[in-house]
Amino acid sequence: MIEYELLRIIWWVLIGVLLLGFSLTDGFDMGAMAIMPFVGKTDDERRAAINTIAPHWDGNQVWFITAGGALFAAWPMVYATAFSGMYWALLLVLFALFLRPVGFDYRSKLENTKWRNAWDWGLCVGGLVPALVFGVAFGNMFLGVPFELDSTVRSHYTGNFFQLLNPFSIVCGLVSVAMLCAHGGAWLMLRTDGELRKRSAKATQMMGILFLVCFIGAGAWLYFGNIQGYSLVAGSFDVNGASNPLVKQVVTDSNPGWMNNYSAYPITMIAPIVGILGGLIIVLAAAKNKAGLSFLGTSLALSGAILTAGFALFPFLMPSSINPVSSLTMWDATASKNTLTVMTVVACIFVPLILIYTSWCYYKMWGVITKKHIQDNTHSLY
Repeated sequence: MIEYELLRIIWWVLIGVLLLGFSLTDGFDMGAMAIMPFVGKTDDERRAAINTIAPHWDGNQVWFITAGGALFAAWPMVYATAFSGMYWALLLVLFALFLRPVGFDYRSKLENTKWRNAWDWGLCVGGLVPALVFGVAFGNMFLGVPFELDSTVRSHYTGNFFQLLNPFSIVCGLVSVAMLCAHGGAWLMLRTDGELRKRSAKATQMMGILFLVCFIGAGAWLYFGNIQGYSLVAGSFDVNGASNPLVKQVVTDSNPGWMNNYSAYPITMIAPIVGILGGLIIVLAAAKNKAGLSFLGTSLALSGAILTAGFALFPFLMPSSINPVSSLTMWDATASKNTLTVMTVVACIFVPLILIYTSWCYYKMWGVITKKHIQDNTHSLY
């Protein structure tokens, strides 16, 4: 029988894997659509950009759905607090995502410039808004979320949508937008040719520079900006105990703040180093029009940025800015031991199958989408 402590660690890792999977797959198709109206100057070029992701976008979306389902099952208190407290932000994401399947299916139904342009901008919004909101949400985790738990462990959220839009979280939102747009641009470099590929390379380079500036800036802000970090008091919680966030003790400090884990566990410094290295690769490779190297750089930047945030917050999942004791951590906000055990068995079976199936789909549907291919298949492509 696996210990409860180990199960909690396993699901912290698995949720991270799902977030990485979502960012690396759905990230490039959202990023590609976010920049599509800017890099695609003709209808054929825009259709080429859309059809690079046509076989994959709905499958990529499964990573997002799976991450939400896993969050609900593994960290039910986090799911309840986030989805109730950040209701309007998540509703905004949902309505933005609505534009994607409708835009893909209806854009080319009419040969009308205004009609197609309107759907192009709808697809842009459908990629840009989720990227921005997800980054803003991560930024607010470092500042603390305005909620607290009562004596019955019910969550009470006291914030509003506009409180989420503070300067630090907007910088984090720009980190997210930049890295996903760069990822999408690198994907278009891989899958297109001609002028569309050249413009995508330029956009990828610009987004790589923006990512580096904002990523390093956000890290400096955390270190020098007097932002309170949270730490658990040793011995005040039981890693194998039942989930009850109110039994622990939490201390806050601004020095070293959220950087504490990096000094306590130097190995975690690999994450920000990988993020910065990925950003540099993006800028240099895109300048040389190296598609494969650019995509490697964006993948490293995405992975490094997400791991940097995860390592800094560990073991906190959702810090409370009102009452630090109410903060949700991986030791006291998880589902029961039996639930995590069953989920682990299911994950061991199905996650490898999903990875194999996804890899096979990319292998069989790989190829460069050219202008001639679009013109020869006018009625069978998006």
